[in-house]
Amino acid sequence: MTRSNLAAAIDRLGELKAQIADLAKLEAEVKTELKELGPGSYEGEKYRVTISDSERDTLDMTAVREKLSAQFLRAHTTTSTVRSLRVTAR
Repeated sequence: MTRSNLAAAIDRLGELKAQIADLAKLEAEVKTELKELGPGSYEGEKYRVTISDSERDTLDMTAVREKLSAQFLRAHTTTSTVRSLRVTAR
């Protein structure tokens, strides 16, 4: 990849991430508004939304770590290599 292509790709990624963040914010606002309708199915012109209530169990990992030994945690921990990419505005 040439230097100019690299700069263009980096800037394009930053622009896309900014657009996605804006869209995610709008999505969250619309979802919050629609959830106020309560459970049921609702029709738009092109799409249908179904709202349902359900129960979810959540494990308190902080409490679990306090109860389990360091040896147990090490024995049940898997380590893998992950390649990350972080984009920041200049």
